[in-house]
Amino acid sequence: MKTIRFGLIGLGLMGREIASAVARWCHLENLDFRPEITALCDSAPPPGRVDWFRQHFPGIRQVTTDYRELAANPEVDAVYCAVPHFLHAELYTAIIGGGKHLLGEKPFGIDQPANAAILAALRARPDLVVRCSSEFPFFPAVQRLFALAESGAFGRIIEIHTGFLHSSDLDPGKPINWKRLVHANGAYGAMGDLGMHTCHFPFRVGWTPRNVRAVLSKIVPQRPDGKGGLVPCETWDNATLLCEAEDRAGTRFPWTMKTHRIAPGQKNTWYLEVYGTKVSARFSTKNPKRLDYLSYSGGEQTWQEIDTGYGGAAFRGITGDIFEFGFSDSILQMTAAFFHEIAHGRPLSAAAGCVTPEETALSHRLFTAALRSHERGTTEVV
Repeated sequence: MKTIRFGLIGLGLMGREIASAVARWCHLENLDFRPEITALCDSAPPPGRVDWFRQHFPGIRQVTTDYRELAANPEVDAVYCAVPHFLHAELYTAIIGGGKHLLGEKPFGIDQPANAAILAALRARPDLVVRCSSEFPFFPAVQRLFALAESGAFGRIIEIHTGFLHSSDLDPGKPINWKRLVHANGAYGAMGDLGMHTCHFPFRVGWTPRNVRAVLSKIVPQRPDGKGGLVPCETWDNATLLCEAEDRAGTRFPWTMKTHRIAPGQKNTWYLEVYGTKVSARFSTKNPKRLDYLSYSGGEQTWQEIDTGYGGAAFRGITGDIFEFGFSDSILQMTAAFFHEIAHGRPLSAAAGCVTPEETALSHRLFTAALRSHERGTTEVV
């Protein structure tokens, strides 16, 4: 059993989600590697947060408010880093420079220059596994869709739809936070925070956006500042993109993408729809067991509903095959995929691989073109 010493930078929501996945490592079967949380860093941890980590992870030997100290710690092999977007380039390059494997958050840099700086740092350390967090393609139904795409079962792609729909900002009385401020979140708005999730599957199967027409929306113009006043919301709440995409054979088709933070009726819904001449399929986390499937070879067109259980996950777990798979399971599967690459030097499969730095660079090209498209009212080359 190979033990990978693991540090966390950023002890907020996602830091605790990843830590919880490590705590559930015994849920996975037949692995020859395991992470051990040994170091923590947060510039201003909430009261009691470090105690929470110490209670559940007795192997912690370093707690610091300075990320440089963790990046320089020789007793840390890999790092998960979840900080606001404007800090990505500074912290990610320091972690890479410290010789640590990195699982970072999207968008992997606040803008294209920041993303390029991260990739430049990585070119000097090709021995490191550096990946971007994106958990939803690890749902068993989506793993099936990977297999369909790789086998060519869809036939010629007619069109695809991907999206991530939130209602987290539906309440106009919600106080402002850093994601509403351009200097912290970046000009991409909702695309930067949610967009990589919508790109993961198409990018991985070789469906590349060639141009984009974008409509970006600022729906809530101002929010409470927590001091009795109102301040402007600077970033885009919702983004709707229509792309012309191209598959590996050079065939082009439309791709509609939505990243919405204000989506009535939604909580945290990720969806993927693929329509082909032979097979079509639809999946949404709103009903995580259900995969809609249509195979057409003449005659009536009949959609089937397939119940997908835990048994279709990339990494085998102790949960029975027929039981439900959920968000925390997808986090665990993604974390296992990251550590599998560290332990074995390769992903378990293309479907069970985390987002690569090169894929984040493509997403930055797309989102930068989307900003130009909205500003000019034109279709822009990606």
